[in-house]
Amino acid sequence: MKVLVVGSGGREHALAWAARKSREIDELFVAPGNGGTAAIAENVPIPSDDIDALADFAAERHVDLTIVGPEAPLVEGIVDRFESVGRRCFGPRRGAARLEGSKVFAKEFMRRNGIPTADFVVFDDAGSAKAHIRSKGAPIVVKADGLAAGKGAIVARTVEEAEKAIDEIMVEKQFGPAGDKVVIEACLEGDEVSIHAVCGGGKAVLLPSSQDHKRIFDNDKGPNTGGMGAYAPVPFVRDDLRAHIFETVVMRTLRGMEAEGAPFAGVLYAGLMITSEGPRVLEYNVRFGDPETQVLVPLVKSDLVKLLYESAGGSIPEKVEFHTGRCAATVVVASGGYPGSYGKGLSVEGLEKIDDDTRVVFHAGTKKGPVGLVTSGGRVVAVTAWGNDLAGALDHAYDGVNMVKFEGAYWRKDIGKRAL
Repeated sequence: MKVLVVGSGGREHALAWAARKSREIDELFVAPGNGGTAAIAENVPIPSDDIDALADFAAERHVDLTIVGPEAPLVEGIVDRFESVGRRCFGPRRGAARLEGSKVFAKEFMRRNGIPTADFVVFDDAGSAKAHIRSKGAPIVVKADGLAAGKGAIVARTVEEAEKAIDEIMVEKQFGPAGDKVVIEACLEGDEVSIHAVCGGGKAVLLPSSQDHKRIFDNDKGPNTGGMGAYAPVPFVRDDLRAHIFETVVMRTLRGMEAEGAPFAGVLYAGLMITSEGPRVLEYNVRFGDPETQVLVPLVKSDLVKLLYESAGGSIPEKVEFHTGRCAATVVVASGGYPGSYGKGLSVEGLEKIDDDTRVVFHAGTKKGPVGLVTSGGRVVAVTAWGNDLAGALDHAYDGVNMVKFEGAYWRKDIGKRAL
């Protein structure tokens, strides 16, 4: 089988790493890839948003399965485009990808289908939005309607913060047309959990639960990032809670999308808040999370390529196996200054010492330089480790992190602390 992974981050490196282990693989491509994927696959210099060029490449090279990492091409209809030329592509079609492409659509869909979520109101006028915020008070959550590279959701602790968010989104248009509308919703309290389900043909298989760490600084301080680390599984998400989430979130979503004429296939990612009243959906994503993918792939015992291939064909295998008793943790090493401005082209050293039987470096923002690897993004690499318990996995991951060397390297020191 020939497989193409679309994207250039740590998630895509992790998916390519898992694909490379499959007995089904003959050739593996990543477009455009990064310095890490170049070591295990053929990097193809096509941007992830150039859907026509990707479809042409898949046709020319007779690619059997394309796995799409980032959300933007899914929202723009890459799966529809591939299917139109007879190529199997893992992910939802454009109509179903609205679950991530529009916060307004997602929230109204949840309301229509009885999927538990926070109370919300939609606005297309900044003045009305601010008046609502002043009437409700803070804390309160402000979300841009469209895609905003993971930065369009602001948890405002004061009314002033919320009004500033409205100005940034709706007046200054920091996220462009994504800010034409906003969702303002109640701020929920509890523990956040990421749930991934691989879906196809109206069925789904639930992957292990995971927990991301979005804030840049320890103890969840500072601005949001793309994710500074993750671990899986989450200890308090026991079988009864998993079953409840599967029925009230995953299956209700699948049945609802089917009824609305946009059946869902691919990965359904639900960001949940586990409140005192039960799980509530914070947001949908329609692709694998980053950095959650980096801790999920070491936990999947079955052939991941076969699972995704069948999902893309409209079915789910009867049995999907996971490594029971195994825990995984990943710690992201970022460039100094991230998520604000940061330097690029910094020499990266020490990575060759890290990989072993229970630990791997997933590249996110690296590329080949004149001599060796250099930084090319804010999140540079993630060190993932796994073992029989979370404490051991975290220790092994942090031992690897300490070997990563580049100027200004920064990482959080408290990944998984709450679980321990």
